[in-house]
Amino acid sequence: MQFVCRNFGLSDMVRRGLAPHEVPLEVLLLDIEAELSIWEQGRQVWSEEAFPVAELAYHLALWLQGPAAGDENFELDSMQAEEGLIRIVHCDEGWRIGSDFTPNFWTSPIARDVLVAEIKHFDRAVREGIAAMGIDPAFIPEP
Repeated sequence: MQFVCRNFGLSDMVRRGLAPHEVPLEVLLLDIEAELSIWEQGRQVWSEEAFPVAELAYHLALWLQGPAAGDENFELDSMQAEEGLIRIVHCDEGWRIGSDFTPNFWTSPIARDVLVAEIKHFDRAVREGIAAMGIDPAFIPEP
């Protein structure tokens, strides 16, 4: 399983006429978008354009830092989308990623260490995409 981000953008921030250093955290989290896809065994199994990848990276980092250290299920509590847009759930065989909006989509189960490694890879990709736009990604906690 792999998260892939590409085509980073700041469409709403630019439309509002704001510079990144002028906006509060919640605006950065919502306005930094990219195409997000999930790949499994070399094929794309899910994709969403203009996804708030900074917000997802932020909440995944908090999830891994939380008191249960990522042992509880994850559900993206997005400020711009309904709950369940991205879910990570534990099952007998490992961890699966899915979305309430595409109920037939769930990745194959993966081990927790594989999941954590992929979240960290995703975090690095988001930080690199944000930095390439000239924004300091330090507002996202370290996972």
